Order: sequence, then C-alpha cells, then structure tokens
Amino acid sequence: MNGMMIFKVALRALLRNKVRSILTALGIIVGIAAVIAVVAIGEGASTSMKAQISSMGDNMLIVFGGSMKKGGVHGGSGGYQTLKSEDGEAMRRDYPALIKAYAPLVRSGGQAIYQEKNWSTQIQGVTPEYVAVRKWDVASGVFFTDADLRAGARVCVVGQTIADNLFDGQDPIGETFRIRNIPFRVLGVMAKKGTTSMGQDQDDIIIMPLTTVKRVLKRGSFNNVDQLLFSIYDMEQMPEAKSVLADLLRQRHRLGPNTEDDFTIIDMTEISDMLTSVSSMMTILMAVVASISLLVGGIGIMNIMLVSVTERTREIGLRMAIGAAPVAILLQFLTEAAVLSTLGGVLGIFLGVAGAYTVGDINKWPIYVTPISVVISFGFSAFVGIFFGFYPALRASRLNPIDCLRYE
Repeated sequence: MNGMMIFKVALRALLRNKVRSILTALGIIVGIAAVIAVVAIGEGASTSMKAQISSMGDNMLIVFGGSMKKGGVHGGSGGYQTLKSEDGEAMRRDYPALIKAYAPLVRSGGQAIYQEKNWSTQIQGVTPEYVAVRKWDVASGVFFTDADLRAGARVCVVGQTIADNLFDGQDPIGETFRIRNIPFRVLGVMAKKGTTSMGQDQDDIIIMPLTTVKRVLKRGSFNNVDQLLFSIYDMEQMPEAKSVLADLLRQRHRLGPNTEDDFTIIDMTEISDMLTSVSSMMTILMAVVASISLLVGGIGIMNIMLVSVTERTREIGLRMAIGAAPVAILLQFLTEAAVLSTLGGVLGIFLGVAGAYTVGDINKWPIYVTPISVVISFGFSAFVGIFFGFYPALRASRLNPIDCLRYE
C-alpha cells in the first residue's frame, strides 16, 4: 500500500463512525481552542500594556524624592522633598548628549468649580517642556509658555476627563473656573491619553505652570519639587543616564559613601518589564491549564484507537493474510490517529481565534493572535495524535493473522 492508499483507508475508517470520530476529536478541539484564545488574550494584554507605558513618556526617566532614613524612619519613595529644580538643570547642563528634555513637577490637588458643576482632581505644576517629556500633545488651544511660567500666571490646560465632566462637553478654552476661590483660565485641552495599566485615568488632571502651583496654591517660596522627569535620546542610553544621574544627585545632595540615597530613580523599561513579566507568567499559567484538555484529548484518541483495533481484528487479519505488511497496518492506524487530531487541531484553531475575538469584542479587551502560536498549536495537535496513536497502531501491527481470522 502506498501513502495515498493508506490515507484513503484511514479516512474511510474514520468516516464510518462519524459521531465517534467527532466526539474523540472534541478533546483536541477544545484544548487547541483554549490555548489559542488564552495566548491571544495574553498577548493582547501585554501589547496594550507596552503601548500604555510608551504613552506615559518618551524614553522617560523619573526621579522621586525620598528613600532616606531620618531618625530611624525610612521615608520610602516620595517620602521627603529632597529634590530641587536645579538638580535637573545640572543634569541637562552636564550631560546634553543624554538628556533630550527635562521637566520638574510639583503635585497638588483641589476641587475645581465651574458654574454649578465641580470636580475634584489632581493638579500638576510643570514647565513647558513637560509636553515633550511626556510625549503629550495639546488637542485644542495652546500650552502655557515660559512667560506664563516666569509670571506665575493663573492659567492652565486640562485633560479630556476634566473637559467632559466640568464643562459638560462645551469648549473650555478661554473659560475660567475656580480652585479654592482662585480663578484660573483654561488655555487648552490635552489629547486623550486613556487609563494606565494600573487603572489611573491620565486625563483626569489639571496642568499649571510650576510657579503658579508653588506660589498660588501652595503659598510657598520653596524650590523643592516632587519629581524630576527626564526624556532620554535613546533607550539604550537609559542605564548610563541612571548611573550618571545617581552620581550627580549624590554629589549635589552631599551624601557620604555610607549614606543611603535620598532619591529613587525609575524608568519606563522597569515598569514595562515588570508588567510584561507578570502578564507572560499569567498567560503561560493559563495556557498550561488549558493544555490539560489536550492531554485528555490524547488519552481519548488512544482509547478509541484501542477499541477500533479490537473491533477490526478480523479486518487486520484479512489484510495481513492477503499480503499487507505489519508496517502498513502500523501506518494505517497511525494515520487515522494523526488525521483525527490534525482535523481537530484545525477546527480548534478556528474556534479559538473566533472565541478570542468574541471575548475581546464583548469585554473591550485587546486581542492579538500571533502566527507562531497558531503554528505551534497545529504542530502540537498533530504530535498528540501520533504520540497517543502509536501504541494502538503498534499493537495492531503485531497481531497474529491466524488469531485475527479466528477472532469472533
């Protein structure tokens, strides 16, 4: 028997018991579909998180004040205001080949009131370079200028969430609202950023000149800031930038060799790597759980093939009696198992892709089906059929034709 004849005989044997063949392949179909769907959802989540991290800034490096022990108390990141605007200026002045843009940041908060509406939100005091560091465009209107920064002007730009909720959809540009009974004029509306992977609404924000937040809202003349934001030219320069920045800050803050840093430096790659690692681990875990059904499906194929060998004992003996070699019997039953699992794998792939996109549409989740996951799933389904079908096929090929012909 040639290869084509073996395939035709195997396919004919499967079609004789259509319902049993479909039920046997069901384990493979469900297993492959589950793996495809889980991996697609996991890859989509990972891609979405990377995009969200990228949207937070252009190769951004963030420095927090704190992480310093005072009187036995560890302040932690942001625990103390140990940073000054001059620290960032020194970094940009001394390392112009590394720093693309720089912006100090001071945080505050308050309740914005416009006519009969009010909205509690966070307020950030920054410099005009903030838009370059955060890679954040102004959707309408303009951002405040260096002149506004020097004058401490009572102007601001707002996020899309503020524009929608405080101004009820009307154009807020040129309008004036109050915070702590102090009027502020809206110059522009920032482009929509969306929610971060940590659940923070980036558009629920009011951005003002740094000097305005210091002098008007915080009523202080101090020069301390909460954060320093740096944009690095190239992501590959990030380790070097972190190292020289740490050395510069230790020198400027006069920290001795045995003194802990009074600052914390993080970069977007650390956050991205952490979230991607967690997402990958969860995807692998769910894929392993989903793969259990593949194992069950493989065992089902072995069981049905053993039953088939028993049912067709006389057929096997007759084939051997008219000249079929044991290897032809082996290949026939092995082909039946491989066809069963391969067809189940193909159906599982279509079902998994359709299921993944359906779940994504219903829950508004990102879905990304990678070609490699489809190829691996298809190959694995064929391997399961061959692996679990080998023993029944081997058993069939070793039957004694005389005993087979006498089998009732």
